[in-house]
Amino acid sequence: MTLPNAACSACIEMLFTAETPDYAQRIHLAARAGFAAVEFWGWRGKDLGAIDAAVQQTGLRVVGFVAEGVTALTDPATHEAFLAALPASIATAQRLGAPFLYIQAGRNTPTHGRATQTVTLIHALTRAADLLQGSGVTLLLEPVSDAKDGFLSRAADGLPIVAAVDRPEIRLLYDLYHAAMAGEATAPTIGANIDLIGHVHVADHPGRGAPGTGTLDLDRDIAWIRAQGYDGLFGLEYVPATRA
Repeated sequence: MTLPNAACSACIEMLFTAETPDYAQRIHLAARAGFAAVEFWGWRGKDLGAIDAAVQQTGLRVVGFVAEGVTALTDPATHEAFLAALPASIATAQRLGAPFLYIQAGRNTPTHGRATQTVTLIHALTRAADLLQGSGVTLLLEPVSDAKDGFLSRAADGLPIVAAVDRPEIRLLYDLYHAAMAGEATAPTIGANIDLIGHVHVADHPGRGAPGTGTLDLDRDIAWIRAQGYDGLFGLEYVPATRA
């Protein structure tokens, strides 16, 4: 893949893990490697002061991280706990200057039916959008192809959900690896809906390895995404060959 690191964010949950267990040090390593930004998964339990200092020292940005407290948003019984926890993640994103928070839909409950669960998920996201309004933070819904019993595995199913919420605070996180796992081709899947995509993750397939180690034509897909008007970073979220 010819995409330069300067156009990418490094997921420091997966990259630079062989070099150091320290997240702040991984930010410094990402800066030395020429990345424009970093991202990670959960924020609780991390030394946010050290992360903030590393960001300030390197000039890198934090693109985003996982919103804590998310369970199965297809179940209305989880919504109040999710909404109660969300402001802390929003405040953390604002502290670190991160524009995005990531969530997943959660488990599929066949007894409830997909139509009912879809409406329930849309309702949760709409309420979340009210909390996000004016914060400068966008919540990204991520389809995950390999989540056991997951409700949302395909971007083609996630895009209509984001469209139905119809709020700028809610967008889709499009992952080229998960799309390939789900048998989705980028251009026909996204179509004219690039405005619903908040961020893009990149890894090759099969194996979730580094770009160029698999069979995906990532240059083609990234060029197409850019041609549609996407001007954000590409998050490298892959398993390095040197990872233990």
